[in-house]
Amino acid sequence: MLLLFKSTDKTLNYLAHIYLSGNNHRLQIGNFIGDFVKGSKFNDYPPAIRDGIILHRKIDSFTDSHDTVKETIVLLRPTFGRYSGIIADMYFDYFLAVNFRTYSTNKSLYLFAYKFYFFAFLNFNQLPIKVKRFFFHFSSTNRLYKYASLEGLRSSLEIMANYKISVLDPDKTITFLIENHDELESKFHQFFPDIMNYVKAETSE
Repeated sequence: MLLLFKSTDKTLNYLAHIYLSGNNHRLQIGNFIGDFVKGSKFNDYPPAIRDGIILHRKIDSFTDSHDTVKETIVLLRPTFGRYSGIIADMYFDYFLAVNFRTYSTNKSLYLFAYKFYFFAFLNFNQLPIKVKRFFFHFSSTNRLYKYASLEGLRSSLEIMANYKISVLDPDKTITFLIENHDELESKFHQFFPDIMNYVKAETSE
């Protein structure tokens, strides 16, 4: 699962996991790489990054059991089938990016993204090999910030279609988002405060 929804494939939904890590940059890095660290391999990492990996797994578990998430998957399934979870991930990152000031009143998405890239480069040796392979392109094209536009979302979908899921149709995915925008955004706003409160409780223990 990339970010928020379980699937047999990894997605490109990174923004929410990074954002939910708060201002702890090593926790952010752990949450960012969580899908690429299997089993007990998280024990190989420094404490804060290890905690981020564990938090990533907790976020995934909470999200999978959330009623609004399940409803979103049901809405998408007739069109996207087994890839509904991946598409939902992408849509939810888009809505987080578009509404970033609503949930992060003290910073812009642009600044947030570049601060993350900077600290990720400082900890580059901690990134798994698979993450190192795409991170330069990921950061140089400012993928986190570009989630805030339909063009940027389409670009991420095209990357997925070219390198990961050949059957994915970016045009169909964007069209579905436009046609169901209000309902999908409403579901995002129903869900996201709950995951924020959950993570706040988990990280304050």
